[in-house]
Amino acid sequence: MKLIIFDLDGTLINTLEDLANSGNYALAKYNLPTHVGAQYKHFIGNGIDKLIERILPIEERNREKIALVKETFIAHYNKHAQDTTQVYPGILELLTYLRENNFKISVATNKYHDAALTLVTKYFPTVDFDLVLGHRENFPAKPDPAIVEQTLQTLAIKKENCYYLGDSDVDMLTAGRAGVKAIGVTWGFRSEQELRESGADFIINSPQELHKIIK
Repeated sequence: MKLIIFDLDGTLINTLEDLANSGNYALAKYNLPTHVGAQYKHFIGNGIDKLIERILPIEERNREKIALVKETFIAHYNKHAQDTTQVYPGILELLTYLRENNFKISVATNKYHDAALTLVTKYFPTVDFDLVLGHRENFPAKPDPAIVEQTLQTLAIKKENCYYLGDSDVDMLTAGRAGVKAIGVTWGFRSEQELRESGADFIINSPQELHKIIK
């Protein structure tokens, strides 16, 4: 049996605007400069702590300020994570196809775990994922391969039967370090060049293109 592991943000759902809005809200609360929404494409990917660090001015990147802005961000995002977020075209059809054809499917994301569960439940109510894992305290974030290794162990899948889909260098590095096949998707937040340079085994431009790789 084969397993397809998906990243979440920039792969299954487009969360960019809601993340940017919450980030800018948190910055503005502390009279810090905000960012154009598209800039968040380069801030996202390594988990919330790294996101907050990246959006702060260099001189404000201390433990206390990161904690304050993070707390404000989470409170705002928990209320507004579904304001503009949408499923990418073709994703629901792909997930349905995979389930109907006896693939195991899971999510492994650096988004904090509670938010990941909430969004997967909200946007994929008809999809029965085998496992959804977000980032948890005291658990290494991607590109550490631990989240993929935990998924493989939990679902009893050999790494040679696993594919990991993601939109960033973090995802490609995670897959490589875990010893699974890395599939870069170009509809997300990062460039095809970044995906290739980070070790993508395959590049796909639409969800439908996955069929020819996994069949």
